Amino acid sequence: MPAITVGTGFVVGNTLGRDGDLFTQHYAGIANQPATEDRYVINGNYDNEWQGDLYGNNLIGAQTLITSTQATSPAYSGIAKLIKAYNFALTTDMWGDIPYSQALQGLANLHPVFDKQQDIYEGATGIQSLFDLVRDGLADLDKTSALTPGADDVVYGGNLAKWRKVGNMLLLKFANTVSSKDPALATKVINEVLAKGVGGSAAINANGDDFAVPFGPAVGNTNPFYSYNVTNRPDDQMASTRFLDSLAAYKDPRLPKYFTTTPGNPTPTETTSFGKFTGFENGNNIVAPARNADPAKTSRSVYGAYVLNDPKSGAAGAGPIRLLTNFQRAFILAESAIRLKTAGDADALYKEGIRRSMEETGLTTAEIDAYFTANPAIVGLHGTDDQKVDQILRQKWMAWLGNGYESFNDYRRTGRPRLQPALNVVVTPNIPQRLLYPPSEVSGNRDNVPTTVISDPVWWASK
Repeated sequence: MPAITVGTGFVVGNTLGRDGDLFTQHYAGIANQPATEDRYVINGNYDNEWQGDLYGNNLIGAQTLITSTQATSPAYSGIAKLIKAYNFALTTDMWGDIPYSQALQGLANLHPVFDKQQDIYEGATGIQSLFDLVRDGLADLDKTSALTPGADDVVYGGNLAKWRKVGNMLLLKFANTVSSKDPALATKVINEVLAKGVGGSAAINANGDDFAVPFGPAVGNTNPFYSYNVTNRPDDQMASTRFLDSLAAYKDPRLPKYFTTTPGNPTPTETTSFGKFTGFENGNNIVAPARNADPAKTSRSVYGAYVLNDPKSGAAGAGPIRLLTNFQRAFILAESAIRLKTAGDADALYKEGIRRSMEETGLTTAEIDAYFTANPAIVGLHGTDDQKVDQILRQKWMAWLGNGYESFNDYRRTGRPRLQPALNVVVTPNIPQRLLYPPSEVSGNRDNVPTTVISDPVWWASK
């Protein structure tokens, strides 16, 4: 179980998450692979993620655990089904149609068909929907189990009640994902979760219950953002000017938690009450500002403590990868209260989402209260329903630093926040709508791989 749990955190924090952060302009590429990906040149990529991380580890590992524990120890199979559902959702969200119903059969089927994304989410003859896979996992967690997790559960230490919250959070996440394309299904599922507890309390409703995968400070155990950006490739990326602009314009106190300051730079991108910050315009082809190992002299703002460090001990490199969060629940329910008319006070949920995100960065209640008092127009919904949804999704985007997968989903689903494409793009004039299938799958399963381009929306984002 640890391998598939940590593997899930790794795949979200590694190349897929980095590219999501580039496409949604949390971060910018300044050299090597990130610089080309920031201009949407992604062909030939993702073999490691598809063959190694997803199908070769997380998904097959989850299926193996399900097969070996279903009969006698369903506590394990229940957790494995939730992890399997998350990883299949990640895969179909990024690529569209994928091997699903015929996948994970090893030598019994080396050329699985690609199921339609619509069938993966909604279900079809012979195809279990992701929603039903989660429901099966939740049902397993309620059964008598000969063996139950303990120390091998690196997130919750064997607390099955918290895994039930993960299951219900997955239902909310998946419903939110399909809500523009299939609002009836989304409404039904959200109401299903709300019926289990007011305000989504059956899902993750405390920051301490976040599905956040831990990492360690030792070399080889650090989180993938630290491994890439600090240990291995410190000159490849820095903060996006566009994200810094938004945080500074909102006078957002998360800014110094998210990014490092550049006090010695005479021409910073932003000069704020929190310090000076220097970013890079996505896709720019000029020479990036100079990096200096001395924080007082460097001219690059990079990921700060929120992304890289353990929130309790402060240990460098031990920051968790946050997969499902309390602030996410609040923002999902705020949006659905407006768009789908589900139960809940949208304004209160919106405020809760901002507050929970700020708490997650380490801001104190007094600091958050002061921000709310000074910025009522930012922390309160106003205007038309569309304008309110704009506010919700901008704040959700601002909260999702460190999980480019989720911000990329929201952007493709809604077109919000309203981002301009990167500079100097050469493949498509617009922000990508999907990833391209990796070369290994194209060559090894050629007859089944769909023909797509990165400007093709996935099913749930299509109009």
